[in-house]
Amino acid sequence: MEENTTVDISAVNEKIEKESAFIDLLRQEINKVIVGQKVMVERLLIGLLGQGHILLEGVPGLAKTLAINTLAKAVKGSFSRIQFTPDLLPADVIGTLIYNIKENDFSIKKGPIFANFVLADEINRAPAKVQSALLEAMQEKQVTIGDETFNLNPPFLVMATQNPVEQEGTYPLPEAQVDRFMLKTVIDYPKFTEEQLIIRQNLNGILNEVKPVITLKQILQAQEAARQVYMDEKIEKYILDLVFATRYPEKFGLENLKPLISFGASPRGSINLAIASKCHAFIKRRGYVIPEDVRAVVHDVLRHRIGITYEAEAENVTSEEIINRIVNEVEVP
Repeated sequence: MEENTTVDISAVNEKIEKESAFIDLLRQEINKVIVGQKVMVERLLIGLLGQGHILLEGVPGLAKTLAINTLAKAVKGSFSRIQFTPDLLPADVIGTLIYNIKENDFSIKKGPIFANFVLADEINRAPAKVQSALLEAMQEKQVTIGDETFNLNPPFLVMATQNPVEQEGTYPLPEAQVDRFMLKTVIDYPKFTEEQLIIRQNLNGILNEVKPVITLKQILQAQEAARQVYMDEKIEKYILDLVFATRYPEKFGLENLKPLISFGASPRGSINLAIASKCHAFIKRRGYVIPEDVRAVVHDVLRHRIGITYEAEAENVTSEEIINRIVNEVEVP
C-alpha cells in the first residue's frame, strides 16, 4: 500500500511538472510590464488556477490595474474594467433589459461582468446594492437579467481593488461579499532599485508589448491539473487546525486571543486555504503540498475572514498579528 502511494505521487509530480511548464512563460510575459511586485503576480496566478477571486489593497499607483490587464493579454482572455462610484447601478455591472421599439420587445444588453477578467476598481466606492450584484456572478458564476440566467464563460476571475487610505465616501464591504474573495493581498511599495527601473522605463517611453503565451483552453486544463496536486491527510489536518484556531483559540493554547476575535474563518476559508496551497505547489512545479505552501498563502486566505473585536482595535491588534500568533503556535506536521 505504502509503495503504491509513492508511485502515485511520483506520477502526479511528473504530470504537474509537465502541466506547469507555462508558468515561467506567463511570469516572463507579465514581468515585461510589471516591475517587481512578485507577490501580487504570484497571487494573481493562484487566483487564476484556483478559480478564485482576489481583493487587492494598496495605495494608488502600485500597478494593480495594469497587472490584471497584462494577465488578460498574456492569456488571450477578454478583459473589462468597472470603475465603482457612489452613483453606479447594478445594471451598469451585470447588464439590463432594453426596449426595442422596432420589434416591440425587450432585448438584453449584457454588462461588463461578461468577461474572463473583470477589474472592479475601488470596489468600496459603490453602495451595497451594486456590490451585491457581484455576489451571484462571483459565487455561482452566473448572472440573472430579468427572468433569464446566463452562465459566465470560464475562466472567470474578479480582481477588486480598494484604497486603504481614503475612507471618505466609501462603503465597507459586507462580510458575505468579502468571504467570496479567495485571497486578500496587501500590496506594498516597490523596492528602491525596482522603482528606479520603473522611472527609467517611463521616461524612455519603453512600453513592452505583451503577447498571448497561453490559451484559455490551456488555463482550464491547468485548473484541472492544479486540483490533482496530492495533499496528505497530515496537511489537511494542519489546514483545519489553522482555521479552527481562529474559531476556538483556547483549544490551541491561545486563550489570550479569545477576547480579540469576534468571529473566525468560515468553511469557505478551509476550502480556499486547501485550494490555494495546491495552486502554490503547482506554481512551484511540485505535485504534492508541503507545510511551506500552506504557510505561504495562509495570510492572504485568512486576513479578511477574521473579525476583530473593539478590544483588539483598542489595543491596535490587527487580523495580521492574530494570524502570525496562530501560525507560530499551531504544530506543523
